Amino acid sequence: MNKSKVFSLAGLLLGVFLLIGCSTATPTRSETGTQPPVVSPEQMDTPTAVDTQVPTEMQEPTIVQVTVETQLPDSNVDYISGGLLYDNWMKQLEVETPAEDQPLWKTQTTNTRSGKDTWRCKECHGWDYKGLEGAYGSGSHFTGFKGVLDSVSMTEDELLAWMDGSENSEHDFSGYFQEAELTLIVNFLKYGLFDTAAYINSDKSVSGGDGSNGKLLYNGLCAACHGEDGRFINFGDEDEPEFVGTIASDNPWEFWHKASFGHPDSQMVSVLRIGWSIQDIADVLTYSQTLPTE
Repeated sequence: MNKSKVFSLAGLLLGVFLLIGCSTATPTRSETGTQPPVVSPEQMDTPTAVDTQVPTEMQEPTIVQVTVETQLPDSNVDYISGGLLYDNWMKQLEVETPAEDQPLWKTQTTNTRSGKDTWRCKECHGWDYKGLEGAYGSGSHFTGFKGVLDSVSMTEDELLAWMDGSENSEHDFSGYFQEAELTLIVNFLKYGLFDTAAYINSDKSVSGGDGSNGKLLYNGLCAACHGEDGRFINFGDEDEPEFVGTIASDNPWEFWHKASFGHPDSQMVSVLRIGWSIQDIADVLTYSQTLPTE
């Protein structure tokens, strides 16, 4: 055999060996068990009153909704900032309160509040998201308006139509919310709602919570701002003080919402954003109901 044929055959064999070596030396992602990097909660931007852009990365929620069929959002969906808008969008966005009552307010006569209260989503639909069928089904907050728990079964386009006036011109928030903010409230209505009836009873007591674990969680996070007895910050006034224990006992649904999403235009941490589970929230609520109320 001449030299040129020998060199050609050697080159061919070398190429085969290199091909085999590469295929065995470079395992696939499924073989190594590695996954794409996940951004931790600490790396996520905390929403502010003026920063309403949807974060590019967000951990998937740990909540499980118990009464309705739901869809989990993509990892880049921010539903937590929408929870702050549901609470008090005027405070969160640092904008002036509209001069007149919310247009639909005139269709009810039982809730005598006026001004900024009429524009808060929670005032019509409740902290438990059930409206007339929930805690706001009686008392001074009663309006007769429906809740929003069934929003999870609606499409994002349907929810947007309710927010921008397309479905009802008197429920038009497009003059106050930018497009990004409308997206945030839609995300909250679609992905952020939870039926607290799994834990909070109609008499405001809590079932299924572990107060011992709640104490550990509270002292590890909440006590730094609210104090070990929950009385470092007074949400009320000198005559009618409101502390952590007061809210937990008198309005556990409000406690649940604020623990989940934070307090508008403040440094309060959203426990969902840092990875707490629904059970963790129930545990802290259970413990907080043992704290002083005055």
